[in-house]
Amino acid sequence: MIPVHVYDTKPYDRQYLQAAAPADKVTWHFHDFRLTVDSALAAQHAPVVCIFVNDRADRPTLARLHAAGVRLLALRCAGFNNVDLAAARELGISVVRVPAYSPHAVAEHTIALLLTLNRRIHQAYQRVREHNFSLNGLVGFDVCGRTVGVVGTGRIGRITAQLFRGFESKVLAYDPMPAPEWAAQHGVTYTRFDELLAASDIVTLHLPLTPETHHLLDAGTIGRMKPGAFLINTSRGKLIDTAALIAALKARHLGGVALDVYEEEEGIFFEDLSGEVLQDDELSRLLTFPNVLITSHQAFLTHEALSEIARVTTENILRHESGGVFLPGTML
Repeated sequence: MIPVHVYDTKPYDRQYLQAAAPADKVTWHFHDFRLTVDSALAAQHAPVVCIFVNDRADRPTLARLHAAGVRLLALRCAGFNNVDLAAARELGISVVRVPAYSPHAVAEHTIALLLTLNRRIHQAYQRVREHNFSLNGLVGFDVCGRTVGVVGTGRIGRITAQLFRGFESKVLAYDPMPAPEWAAQHGVTYTRFDELLAASDIVTLHLPLTPETHHLLDAGTIGRMKPGAFLINTSRGKLIDTAALIAALKARHLGGVALDVYEEEEGIFFEDLSGEVLQDDELSRLLTFPNVLITSHQAFLTHEALSEIARVTTENILRHESGGVFLPGTML
């Protein structure tokens, strides 16, 4: 039996991981709390630790895990900006991830956010619940014929672009590593980043978080966006400078903002804080804007995505313990 300590778990994590692993091969130890240098002590004598996006796997934490006997760090997500990969290599800890669990899940949530915000569906729902059937203030716009700028054309970005093409939108794209054959096949036009910002009625972000993409949208780049444009982020919160975003909203430069991620979401997203005072002033301010829609990092949350996350994570754990080769594209 392989003991695996799983941090920052919710009921759906437990359900899908338990269903994916043979009961006679893996023993899951589920923790509600996140991985930190202090909570790493919970993983004593376990060869494998499994973490999520808001767990902290910096050098001190990895050193403590290594001392506890951990030899594999399995991320049940695609992003790995929370892991010190250099420290992991030095300590001999293998790191694996789930590079593509369901790009359709995130792309479809991107569309859902836009349509909800644009057509004021969330506001209309609340009105009707209160028997207010007025349509005043609920005017949106046709997505058909609008220009959509897709920033990042990896798996998720490409599917998002194709979905927007299904609305008969004009789609512009920016990526440091463009895919011209795919673009030609789907009627997508690559352009420079500044040109995309200036021309797009809707800008949607689908990039990993790296030193180069940190605050990709700051006061300068947001200022170059088309006045009245909608901005969607279902990728990583730190792609956007929150203070600059609030300033642009206050100046009415942006028509609407839909976020599934937030710059300082750790300790807030995935938690029930309904009985507490929200301590994050910038998030509190964002929630006051009528043209801002926020979901708490749920774009990945589909049956298909959770099943694939559990399958890939479990298979890599079993392969590691048997001395086999990790699944292609999963090792960092």
